[in-house]
Amino acid sequence: MRPLIPFLLSLVTLTAAAQDDWPNLRQLEKTGASATALALDLQSGRVLAAHNPQQRLNAASLTKIVLAAAALEAWEPERTLATDLYATGNLNQGVLEGSLILQGQADPTLEHRDLWLLAAQLRQAGVREVRGDLNVSTLPLGRPACETADRCKFITRSDSSYAAPLSGIGVDYGSWCVDFSPSLEPRHCSGVALPITVEGRIDARGARNSAPLAIARTQGKEGDRILVSGTLDPGNLQRVYRSMSDPAGGTGQLLWQMLAELGIRVNGGLYLREEALPANAWRVAGVQGLPLREQLERMMRYSNNYIADVMTLKLAQEARPGPAPTLAQAATQLSARVVRARQAIGDGAVIAPPLYSGSGLTPENALSARDLIAVLREQYLGTRTFPAFYAGLVVPADSGGTRMREGSPAWMTRTAFKTGTMSEPHAVFGIGGYLRKQDGGWVALAVLVNGAPGQALNSRESLKYIRSDVEALLARY
Repeated sequence: MRPLIPFLLSLVTLTAAAQDDWPNLRQLEKTGASATALALDLQSGRVLAAHNPQQRLNAASLTKIVLAAAALEAWEPERTLATDLYATGNLNQGVLEGSLILQGQADPTLEHRDLWLLAAQLRQAGVREVRGDLNVSTLPLGRPACETADRCKFITRSDSSYAAPLSGIGVDYGSWCVDFSPSLEPRHCSGVALPITVEGRIDARGARNSAPLAIARTQGKEGDRILVSGTLDPGNLQRVYRSMSDPAGGTGQLLWQMLAELGIRVNGGLYLREEALPANAWRVAGVQGLPLREQLERMMRYSNNYIADVMTLKLAQEARPGPAPTLAQAATQLSARVVRARQAIGDGAVIAPPLYSGSGLTPENALSARDLIAVLREQYLGTRTFPAFYAGLVVPADSGGTRMREGSPAWMTRTAFKTGTMSEPHAVFGIGGYLRKQDGGWVALAVLVNGAPGQALNSRESLKYIRSDVEALLARY
C-alpha cells in the first residue's frame, strides 16, 4: 500500500528549495529567463528537488499532459470514433436516387486511408452513380473559429501543417498530403490526383540549379492551391503536409476525387451541412478510427496540435450537450482537471491555471511545475490508464531529433518525457514526465523555462541546463 499520509504532508509542507537544488537552472535564470521545476519521488512522496514550483509560466505543448489526463479520465483507452457515409433515396441498378452524406464523430486522426475504405465500400455496395450531392457534415463540432494567432494567420497561406484550422471532420490532421518528384506530376499521397491546383514546378537538382524546395498552400477565390518551386535530387520523392484553409471542405474534395477514380460519378455538387441526418438516411459505409490510446500516442509523441485541440473540443461537447463550445470555453475543463489533481495532493483553495487550448498553441496557457507534477502523479497511480499515458512519452534514446539524444546513458535510457517548445512571444522550453531510480523506483519531474521578452534563448541551450540538473538527480538516485 502506498504511503498516502506522508505523501500529502511532504507536498503540503513544501518549503523553499535548497540552494543546491537545480543549480544549472539557477544559472540559466541569471541570463534573464524564468524557471519552475520540481522532482517528486512517487514511492515516498519526498520532494527531491524544487525551484519556484508554484510559479506559473507559459506551458506550450506541456499542456498536452493535462489534456491526455483529462481524456483518460473521461474515456476508456480502447474507445474509438466512427466516420460513416450515409445515403438518401433508393439504390436502383447502381444509381443512387439521392445524395451522400459524410458524417463523423470528430475523429482527429481520420486519414486518407479511411476515405479510400469508405469509397471502396460504397462501390462494393453497388453504387456507380449518385444523382444528388456529396454533403460533408460538420457536426458535432461545427466549424470552429480560429482562436490562436497562428491558426488565423495560416488560413490564407500556410508553409507548414502545425497550425491547421480545427474542424468537426478533417482528413490527415486538416492538411493536404502531397508527394512531389522532379519527374512526376504532384499527387495526393493517397495515390489519387490532387483535387486542387498546383502552380509552379520542381526541377531536378544539379550543378547549375540547386534552388531550395519551397512549397506553400494559398487560398483564393477558387479555393486552395499549392505553389511550388525549387529542386529535388533526381528520383527523390518528397512528401509534404500543408494545412488546409477549410478541413471539412478539403475532406469532401478528396473523397469526391477518390469516388471519381473508383468510377462513381456524383452528378450534384459538394456542400457542407450543419443539420442533423435526415430521417430517410441509411448507412452505406463506415470506418472506426484509432483507439484513444493510439490517438494520445500520436498527439504526445509528435506534439500534434490538431489532434489536441479537436480532442479538447470533443471532450467539452460530450460533457455539456448544446451549442458547440469555443476552444477557450472547452479548455476550462483542463484547468479544472489541474485543480482536482492539486486537491488530491492536499492543496486547498487552488486558483485554476489559465488554459485556453489543449495544444498549447495559445501563449496565454500557463502551468507551474507543481501543477504538472500533481497531474503526473495521478496518472502514475491510475494503474488501468497509466500504460496508455506513458506510451505517449519519449525516451531520449528513441527520440526522432538529435536535441534529446545528447547526454549520459542514464539520461538516454532512464527518463521519458513530453517536451514543449515555443518561440513567440518569447522563448519557451520544458519537459514533463518520469525518471527511473537506480533501484527501479519512479520519480515525476517537470521543468519549464521562459525566456525574457526579446531574449535569444533556443531550446537546445535550455535543455543543456535542464539535462545537467536531471543527470545529477539520476546519479544521486
